[in-house]
Amino acid sequence: MKELELKYGCNPNQKPARVYMKDGELPIQILNGKAGYINLLDAFNSWQLVKELKEATGLPSAASFKHVSPAGAAVYVPLDETLEKIYFTEGLKLSPIAVAYVRARGSDRMSSYGDFAALSDECDESCARYLSREVSDGVIAPSYTKEALEILKKKKKGNYLIIQIDPDYVPNEIETKDVFGITFEQGRNNAKITEDLFEDIPTQNKELPKGAKRDLLISMITLKYTQSNSVCYVKDGQAIGIGAGQQSRIHCTRLAGSKADTWYLRQHPKVLNLPFKDKIRRADRDNTIDVYMSDDYEDVLSDGMWQQFFTEQPTPLTREEKKEWLATLTDVSLGSDAFFPFGDNIERAYKSGVKYVAQAGGSIRDDHVIETCDKYQIVMACTHLRLFHH
Repeated sequence: MKELELKYGCNPNQKPARVYMKDGELPIQILNGKAGYINLLDAFNSWQLVKELKEATGLPSAASFKHVSPAGAAVYVPLDETLEKIYFTEGLKLSPIAVAYVRARGSDRMSSYGDFAALSDECDESCARYLSREVSDGVIAPSYTKEALEILKKKKKGNYLIIQIDPDYVPNEIETKDVFGITFEQGRNNAKITEDLFEDIPTQNKELPKGAKRDLLISMITLKYTQSNSVCYVKDGQAIGIGAGQQSRIHCTRLAGSKADTWYLRQHPKVLNLPFKDKIRRADRDNTIDVYMSDDYEDVLSDGMWQQFFTEQPTPLTREEKKEWLATLTDVSLGSDAFFPFGDNIERAYKSGVKYVAQAGGSIRDDHVIETCDKYQIVMACTHLRLFHH
């Protein structure tokens, strides 16, 4: 197949729309559903991400994409009881690739609602069963078991988009795109993200343990496919906060940091023990938790409101309780797709438990950034590699 017709482009008024190969055949098969323009942008970006994660770490990898940036990305690391509870997987038997996707989706469950999933390994029955119960638009993987296909083909009233990609496909070295009728051309970003990038450590603390190197790899590979400016916080094999498309890097660091804080606050005992009604949907529970943890908590706790969600009225999670809990978040890794211009990014990152940093370096204020890292005994590697993605 050289060409695939699409319903429309980014918006319904943008017709006609198609994807096609100038040379050769498309490296994908549509096994179910009808592909949309944005679906395929998400699919191809997310597939590159998980393929590189698997190559870099040797672990099953997954991503959850929305609007051409990852809401989450992760590799297989077993879930503990707390994560099973906040990801709603208690009692489920999950394969390694299923766990990788559970973690990727758990990075930011609010943003992953209606996502496009990417899997580095074959989609098995376990992963398909998990996908089938979450709100998702489609999935891309190198293969599917017979049982997985049967399950996924029933999703979205039979319209769930299932894409199989040739894992051996290698794109051309030169890529083009048209903007305003003008064709842009560039060499593909084939930069390899390996542990070699973390050898230049100008900070006083130079101790970079194996787990931190893995998490920095995850961060940097995730950033390679995230709309710039971008930063990514990672802990225990999964992204916990991704900031994408911000014009100012400090705003990006704050946005991703607030997402990392939200991920960790979901594990607070008061949140874990919220007395939800039995039949409340997972999406509604996610939204309620998000509001409960925010300054707008009265929207779900006030008289006449809490009865919709809870069996009894919970007490608020106070600002002091949140601050005390967040102070226990540690050993977080942070990657940046370009240099940090000032130490204020490190100051904000430290508030979300960051202990390890990878960034390009090369700012005229590198000395200030290094000094701020030393202030908190943070290990920082200068990668000398920019990873803008547009």
